[in-house]
Amino acid sequence: MRIDALRSLSLFDGLSDEQLSELAEAGEQVGIEPGVDLFFEGEHADFWWVLVEGAIDLMRHLGREDTVVGRMDVPGRWAGGFRAWDPHGVYLATGRGVSDGWVLKVPAQVLRERSGAWFPFLGHLVEGLYGTARTIESTARQRESLVTLGTLAAGLAHEINNPAAAAARAVDTLEGACQTLLSSLSRLAQDEISARQFTELDALRREVEPKAAVPDPLAIADHEEALSSWLANHGIERDWTIAAPLAAAGVDLAWCERAASVLPGVALEPGLEWVASTFSVATLVSEVKESTRRISELVGTFKSYSQMDRASIQPTDVADGLESTLVMLSHKLRDGVKVVRDYGADVPRIEAYAGELNQVWTNLIDNAVDAMDGVGRLQVATRADGDHVVVEIGDTGQGMPPEVAARAFEAFYTTKDVGKGTGLGLDIARRIVVDRHGGEISIDSRPGATVLRVRIPVRPPKGRAAT
Repeated sequence: MRIDALRSLSLFDGLSDEQLSELAEAGEQVGIEPGVDLFFEGEHADFWWVLVEGAIDLMRHLGREDTVVGRMDVPGRWAGGFRAWDPHGVYLATGRGVSDGWVLKVPAQVLRERSGAWFPFLGHLVEGLYGTARTIESTARQRESLVTLGTLAAGLAHEINNPAAAAARAVDTLEGACQTLLSSLSRLAQDEISARQFTELDALRREVEPKAAVPDPLAIADHEEALSSWLANHGIERDWTIAAPLAAAGVDLAWCERAASVLPGVALEPGLEWVASTFSVATLVSEVKESTRRISELVGTFKSYSQMDRASIQPTDVADGLESTLVMLSHKLRDGVKVVRDYGADVPRIEAYAGELNQVWTNLIDNAVDAMDGVGRLQVATRADGDHVVVEIGDTGQGMPPEVAARAFEAFYTTKDVGKGTGLGLDIARRIVVDRHGGEISIDSRPGATVLRVRIPVRPPKGRAAT
C-alpha cells in the first residue's frame, strides 16, 4: 500500500501517520480496470471506497439502460461505507471503472471503529444524522401508507354503499310485501274460494314469466295506467297498489280477464293482490340477492387486491391485479374517464409479490387519472415479451415536461399539491419493480399520450425471491 499516495489526499488531513497506516493496513488496494464494476447499486454498502488514481463512473439503472449519474475522477472522492453507521445502507449507484488506477477499499465496520476511536464526537454526530434521516423517512413512508389506505378505504366504502343501501331499501319494502301477501291469503280464505279456484289462479300466476330485458319506463307507465283503469272498472279499490307489480311483471288485460273468470265477485281483489304480492316479493328478493352478491364481489376484490390471505411471493396474473385495482379506484373512473383494456391472451403468470405490484398499479392508474383531470381515456394493457411481462398504463393528459419526467423516480419528488394522490410515489413504485422484482419501469410522455411501462420477469432473478 502506497501510504505516500494516501497522505497527499486532503481527505486524510488531520490523521497522524500512525492513524493513516492503521487505516491502510485494515483496508486493501484494489485496481481499477475500464469497464469492470467495483460495487453494485442496491447492494449493502459494506465497504468504503476512496479513489486514489484513475476514474470511476457512477451508474444508475433507469428504464432499460444504465445511466451515468456521476463520476469519481478527483483523488480523494469516495463512495459507500454507509453501513458503518446505517445497518440498512446500500450503494446508491454502481461503480464502474473508466481509466486505470486504484482505490483504497476499507470495510465499513473498520471505518466505524476507527472513526469512533479517533473522533468520538464526529462518530456520534454522523450516527445521529443517519438515525434522524431514517426516522424521518420511516415516518414519511408510514404517513404515505396511511394516506393510501385512507384513499382506498374511502373508495371501497363508496362502492359498497350503493349495493348496501339498495339491499336495505329492498328489505324494508319486502317486509310490507310479505304482510300484504299474507293478508290477501287471509281475505281469500274468508271469501271461501274453492281449492280448484285457487289452483287455477296459481296456474295463471305461474304462466307469467319475468322479462329479461329492462323495460321501457314510458311503456311500463302506459301499461300500468291501462291496468289501473281495468281494475277500477271491476270494482278494485286498491288498484294503484296492484297495477304496478302486475305491469312490471308483464301481465296484460287478457290475463286479467281470465283471472276474473276464475275469481268472480269479491274474491277478485284479494286474489289479484295475492298474485301482485308474489311478483313484488320475487322482485325484491332478486334485488337483495344482486346487492349482496355485489358486496361479496367487492370484498373478494379487496382481498385479492390486498393479497392478505396469500403467501408473500406467488404465481400472479397481472390482469387480475389490474382489474382489482380498477375496482378499488372505480370511484375516480366515472364521468369522463373511459377505461380501455387490452390484455394479451398469451400473457403468462409471473412469480411476484402480488400485493406490492397492486400498489404499483394503484399509483400509476391514480396518476394517470389525475393527469387527465378526470376526463380522457385510460389505457390498461398487458403483453408477453420473451421471458418478461409488460404492463402499460397510458393516459391522454397533457404529459410531463422533460425536466419532470427526468426526476419522476426521485425519492420525495412530486408535482402534486399536499393531500393529493395516493402518497405512494414513483420512487417506491420503482423500488418495488426494480429492486423487489428485478424489472424495469420507464416513462414515455408527450402531450395526449403518456405511457408508464413496467417490464417484469416471469421468474424473479436468482436471489430476489427471498429479499
